[in-house]
Amino acid sequence: MRVGITGHRGLSTEVEERVRALLADAVSGYTAELVAVSCIADGPDAWFAEAVLSAGGRLEVVVPATEYRDSLPERHHSTYDELMSRASDVHGTGMTASDSEAHMTGSEILVGLADELVAVWDGKPAWGYGGTADVVAYAERTGVPVRVLWPEGASR
Repeated sequence: MRVGITGHRGLSTEVEERVRALLADAVSGYTAELVAVSCIADGPDAWFAEAVLSAGGRLEVVVPATEYRDSLPERHHSTYDELMSRASDVHGTGMTASDSEAHMTGSEILVGLADELVAVWDGKPAWGYGGTADVVAYAERTGVPVRVLWPEGASR
């Protein structure tokens, strides 16, 4: 079972704890061999990848652009590097600039590789092109089932 992940970044510590619990619970519910498909950005992308690897699953990484890692917060670089070193496969877009277009293109590749998409999403419109809502809409348009996880009463 290949499960893609998309989700909001920059969540508060309290929401992060609740989201991590939701992701761990979701991972424990899969009975087939689980493969996480993730861009491994800070936040839900990395947390889901870590949960799947901890449960004995595999990780495939989608890299939206060659400049992607440098566009992520510096505090996340060591986590990104660790997850990248554990990836069983890496997919790229061929794009250089880590911009909204590259992020959406990466997400489209991710959705195309997945049997299901987990979305850590508050149900609101994306703040910019390529955001979580756009990825969910793309998955729905292409027939990939979406499982939305969001802590009750949480906000971002």
